[in-house]
Amino acid sequence: MTPDFIIVGAGSAGCALANRLSEDPKNRVVLLERGGTDAGPFIQMPAALSYPMNMSIYDWGYKSEPEPNLDGRQVVTPRGKVMGGSSSINGMVYVRGHARDFDTWAQMGARGWSYADVLPYYQRMENAHAGDEGWRGRNGPVHVSRGERWSPLFDAFIKAGAQAGYETTEDYNGYKQEGFGEMEMTVYNGRRWSAANAYLKPAKNRENLTVISGALTQRILFEGKRAVGIEYLKGGELKQIRCSREVIVSASSINSPQLLMVSGIGDAEHLAEMGIEPLVDRKGVGQNLQDHLELYIQQACTKPITLYKYWNLFSKALIGAQWLFTKTGKGASNHFETCAFIRSRAGIEYPDIQFHFLPFAVRYDGKAAAEGHGFQAHVGPMRSKSRGAVTLRSGNPLDPPKVLFNYMSHPDDWDEFRQCIRLTREIFAQEAFAPFRGKEIQPGAHVQSDDELDAFIREHAESAYHPCGTCRMGSPDDPLAVVDPECRVIGVEGLRVADSSIFPQITNGNLNAPSMMVGEKAADHILGKERLAPVNDEPWINPNWKTQQR
Repeated sequence: MTPDFIIVGAGSAGCALANRLSEDPKNRVVLLERGGTDAGPFIQMPAALSYPMNMSIYDWGYKSEPEPNLDGRQVVTPRGKVMGGSSSINGMVYVRGHARDFDTWAQMGARGWSYADVLPYYQRMENAHAGDEGWRGRNGPVHVSRGERWSPLFDAFIKAGAQAGYETTEDYNGYKQEGFGEMEMTVYNGRRWSAANAYLKPAKNRENLTVISGALTQRILFEGKRAVGIEYLKGGELKQIRCSREVIVSASSINSPQLLMVSGIGDAEHLAEMGIEPLVDRKGVGQNLQDHLELYIQQACTKPITLYKYWNLFSKALIGAQWLFTKTGKGASNHFETCAFIRSRAGIEYPDIQFHFLPFAVRYDGKAAAEGHGFQAHVGPMRSKSRGAVTLRSGNPLDPPKVLFNYMSHPDDWDEFRQCIRLTREIFAQEAFAPFRGKEIQPGAHVQSDDELDAFIREHAESAYHPCGTCRMGSPDDPLAVVDPECRVIGVEGLRVADSSIFPQITNGNLNAPSMMVGEKAADHILGKERLAPVNDEPWINPNWKTQQR
């Protein structure tokens, strides 16, 4: 069989593409994924989220190069190697991004990707169980739900924000992102609602869709400058598939630029150094790497109302059993159930700080704070000016690429992070937390001066696992753009990229939702369909943003 389309990568965007492209039985689609099945409780049980991202069966296991501004630390960079990609190993937090993020994309050359253009695609993909009427989708494949807020700490966080003078919001994914409110998650009927569950499972029995797992795509095949197929490794055997229409790369912001480079698309000098004959000199491939860094600000809790009371084998077994048989209970939530988006200072138009609140003092790898009961806010700046790069280690597609985020390389990053810490402390000091507040666990009350805070940031800042931007979308005459606004790779034919690598600038919040949206919208471009009509609803912007921080 010669398919019409080959999709490389069954992640957030790839699953959406596989579903939409195969809706018409005339389109024959092949989807390749390096990983295997997403069945099993570690992935499907929301509360088990710290397990799959630390398991080599599900994770590519990438680490950054030693980061010069973080004392040479190598920062772990989990990427999903499983059906559903990173949507099967992530924290399930659902954030569209702020309207202004997409307006900025359009200004940066991604014409047709303004908020008015992308909003209808969010509405098409969503089945939001709550939120602003008219702004949210109710019939799409991606279920978006809210938690039970079982601990009084969840509501204390929202109340503390209001007491500190901030806005509250009923729906940060709707009319008003700015403020404190309930957080949304991709959980449905107590299960992780990954892109595989939302898009791939309903489509997998279509006769015109073939899914090949355990397949490592090694290079794109070209005739002249037209992509005609791919070469992949499966079970130790090298195979090829050719297609009649297009190859679509949805392999992640790490693997997509690597695949382009080993196939001859990239900075010609770098490719020649690696022994690869350049096909197209595109200097932007692998550049423009962005991510969100965050800190965990932790406070001891004086009452036993946190997840710590379940942090023992007996409780975990009970929670696991309840979830296994009923899909309810503590196992059915990611426990990030309240959040906030605020502005760091006056003169910033829309939020540039995000908080995830958790009624537990714990690290992402599942190590609990020694103090016992506690709570924490994950906090970090949304729009760092630092940029990194993904480059080749060698010309061998089996060698992992070099990933250097270059975190904290811009001086503004330090000011922004110090502000994050000080604003979080102020929120935790509000009256709403008085009945629960013990000592500050991390950074610790003694860490106050700029130098002390900077030392803490260098030692403790962690990735929020939101890498993007390495195949940037822009105008075809932009020498650093990799794809045009229809996701076509500039300089060749029959090849597109559609995943978080095409983001010109990182969005406000977690990247799973915008990555799925990219898959939804790219499908219409690929099929030559008329775009969904723009929705010109104006989002809420703080009327006093020029003069007030809150």
